[in-house]
Amino acid sequence: MIHQYVSNGYHIVLDVESGSVHVVDETAYRVIPVVEEALKQHRETKEEILPYVEEKLRGDEACAEGKLCAGELAETVEEILALRDAGMLFTEDIYEKYIDGFKDRKTVVKALCLHVAHACNLSCRYCFAAEGEYHGERALMSYETGKKALDFLVENSADRVNLEVDFFGGEPLMNWDVVKELVAYGRSLEKPHNKRFRFTLTTNGVLLNDEILEFANKEMANIVLSIDGRKEIHDLMRPHKGGQGSYDEILPKYKEVARSRNQTNYYVRGTFTRNNLDFPEDVLHLADEGFEQISVEPVVAPPTEDYAIRNEDVPKLLEGYDKLAREYIRRKKAGKGFNFFHFMIDLEGGPCVAKRLSGCGSGSEYLAVTPWGDLYPCHQFVGQEQFLIGNVEDGIVRTDIQDMFKACNVYAKEKCRQCFAKYYCSGGCAANAYHFSGSIDGAYDIGCELQKKRVECAIMIKAALADEEKEKVL
Repeated sequence: MIHQYVSNGYHIVLDVESGSVHVVDETAYRVIPVVEEALKQHRETKEEILPYVEEKLRGDEACAEGKLCAGELAETVEEILALRDAGMLFTEDIYEKYIDGFKDRKTVVKALCLHVAHACNLSCRYCFAAEGEYHGERALMSYETGKKALDFLVENSADRVNLEVDFFGGEPLMNWDVVKELVAYGRSLEKPHNKRFRFTLTTNGVLLNDEILEFANKEMANIVLSIDGRKEIHDLMRPHKGGQGSYDEILPKYKEVARSRNQTNYYVRGTFTRNNLDFPEDVLHLADEGFEQISVEPVVAPPTEDYAIRNEDVPKLLEGYDKLAREYIRRKKAGKGFNFFHFMIDLEGGPCVAKRLSGCGSGSEYLAVTPWGDLYPCHQFVGQEQFLIGNVEDGIVRTDIQDMFKACNVYAKEKCRQCFAKYYCSGGCAANAYHFSGSIDGAYDIGCELQKKRVECAIMIKAALADEEKEKVL
């Protein structure tokens, strides 16, 4: 499968199965899909393919204007076939057979999302967790429950050394003493069990202070800081329970986090809604405030909510990503760059095949733990009893749910099979798919459209920055 598109003046051809990216001229851009047609008709050699290409392009505007001569077409076809022979174009899918063995693998839990607080000190309008209470009662995780969760992780991680734990909520800083105790307990497990914990903290910043930051800088591999961008946007969507905004009190704290961590191992994470379809302005606002690690993502909400993104909003959002990509390149070239989470793509290495096919591993490798010790496939399923998979006392008791999530991959999703972005989004979010289609093997269509655009922009950015490097060499 190939995917072609034009972005920021670049003619880009992605060979989906091999991951090869080709930046080509207009002639090759026209010829490549015609050669693909010929190959499907079992024309294999240049002598068989060239007449077919000439016939097909006879009515092509550029050809009619005399811009495509026979010699140029012949040379282009020859180059295309050389790429085919090198396994860089028109490659076959070799992964579908692999997925059956992958589904049958032994489950190894590698990450937990610890809900240390089902309570929050903000009243964010779009909160999927109902102000941190997950449609249930307010609660704080006890040290004993958290300790059992870490024991469960160690016991179910087999010989895996690196384990991940995200302190989540609600607002985890409302239960900070337990967080510190659990970090200490986790560290005590490392040497005896040959494990290494990577702790992450996700916070709204209201309770953040120097003492907490000092501890976090010592123990937390990453800190996720919630902020939606411009003050008016942030305060509209992330107010206190009394209605007052939170932007002014958190911004200076976040700047100190970024400075103290040398602009690494953190990111400011925002959500854009129908209220700011001009979301690139919020991304650039955060960059202008000095943040170099930024993620601003679309809200996922039912269409009944006034802030929900609708189908008619998609074209403007796609234009926004294009605009942001161009500015992203300009700033990078000017030495004022920043990292935008959705534009970060690895075309040479990247995730392993298993992760490319199955995504985050929710429900099997990754689980969420409630304050009471209940286990769910991920934080977005918490409170939905049909997805209650077990608890830290007894472990996973609903293996049928676990098996369902293990089988969720790009080949189980009909809309993913023929999508060029499948190895980059890994089938997307299972929770979003379920909430919008009724099945974890379904799709959230708006999310898919935005994801495909982000992948296109990310690849184009790689091409543009590679051009910059070539110019420096010359």
